[in-house]
Amino acid sequence: MAERVPFRCIGVKEADALLKDPRTVTLDVRDAGAYGASHVEGARNITFSGLSELIVGTPKAAPVLIYCYHGHASREFAQTLSDFGFKDVYSLDGGYEAWQSWEHANAPTGTPDATLAGWLTGLGFPAEGINATVDNGMTPLMKAAREGLGEIVDRLIALGAALDQRNADGNTALWLACVGDHLDIITALAKAGIDIDNCNDNGATSLMYASSAGKADVVARLLELGADPLPETLDGFSALDLAATEACLLLLRKAAKAAKAGLAPA
Repeated sequence: MAERVPFRCIGVKEADALLKDPRTVTLDVRDAGAYGASHVEGARNITFSGLSELIVGTPKAAPVLIYCYHGHASREFAQTLSDFGFKDVYSLDGGYEAWQSWEHANAPTGTPDATLAGWLTGLGFPAEGINATVDNGMTPLMKAAREGLGEIVDRLIALGAALDQRNADGNTALWLACVGDHLDIITALAKAGIDIDNCNDNGATSLMYASSAGKADVVARLLELGADPLPETLDGFSALDLAATEACLLLLRKAAKAAKAGLAPA
């Protein structure tokens, strides 16, 4: 008999990261009236009677996020899907009530001024769309980070731009800042609270990318900011395994040794 895959209960921050993954199937298991009044964007309203159709028509490898009112009924649905072989099933702790509170607290806190609005529209974003996306799921923050536009990055952060929004490859603005070797922007994003160890669709972190590209200065900065050197890609390679230069190798060897010993790298 195949081993049952358990579901996990997660908080709103982890749920937000899941919602940015286009593969995620989001289920609202509240009553139709509550769903009609307000729901998570992209969520599908479903009851137990509708589960059979979902189970048959949904790939078992697709991540599934389920929420109810307060986080109790969603566990029953999650357990059922888990029993039917779904690999990545999540129940939202606190339910929609917790999500609404978190979403309100993390909503954009201001409106772009004329200069920023002009920059946004020039790239095809709405004038107030600080979290809007264009080709490949790119956001304004990702564009500014890639181009090294530190002032715009700072202004977007101040306006409440979503830090952990992922593009179609599963990368955040931090990865794009690393691509451009923009150390100050890497620091600004990390200090603002971006997930420094975000894994993209291949299981790769920004540290792994920087290591594989031989970007020793970027590797050093990420490690200073607390990046974990131990995670591995889907193929089982760590940042140390991927080191393309001796400088990266030495930095990561020291950091990995310290991490395995439970110490912070010096």
